[in-house]
Amino acid sequence: MKTELILLRHGETEWNSTGRLQGHRDSALNPEGLRQADALAARLVSVSFSALYCSDLGRAVETARRIAARTGHAIVPDARLRERGLGILEGLTREEAGQRHPDVFAEYSAGAPDYVVAQGESTSQRLRHAVECLHELGNRHRGERIVVVTHGGVLSLLFRHSLGIPPEAPRTFSVLNAGWNQFDYHEGSLRLVTWGDVTHLRATSRDDT
Repeated sequence: MKTELILLRHGETEWNSTGRLQGHRDSALNPEGLRQADALAARLVSVSFSALYCSDLGRAVETARRIAARTGHAIVPDARLRERGLGILEGLTREEAGQRHPDVFAEYSAGAPDYVVAQGESTSQRLRHAVECLHELGNRHRGERIVVVTHGGVLSLLFRHSLGIPPEAPRTFSVLNAGWNQFDYHEGSLRLVTWGDVTHLRATSRDDT
């Protein structure tokens, strides 16, 4: 029996709107992000699902809280759903990162899957955590539908993983704030069903990944 996974990106944050790299550091949802989270919640009121999981970072937790306030689900945070740790680049704009840490930022921008950002982690490490978590949840909730609130970088990695796109290939797709993405988990594999659905929003959401 398959498990239906509705994977949501958190609402827009202050740092999203100013183009700052977030990683494991946090930035509160801005007014637009709160509106986006409420729009997700309104859409999910009419959807039957068994459980609500989220990254343990504040922007994902706040998005999940606003969903839970409407749907009545308990929130289950899991650190494996976190954004990739960006170490010394966190809190900087891309321009600032390139100026202060040119070598690190160049390696980060090249997208090599095993490159570990100083004081951070690699994309392959983060993907391994996320896939481990989703496989566990898929097996725990066989035949059910669950909702997971996570991050743009994680979603981008899962998109590539499910379609066999090399992690270092240039990105040709968007990962939108408050985007609705569905994957099915069956017999140990993730299959992409829906990507980047923002029909619950009245305005275009931000892609800063």
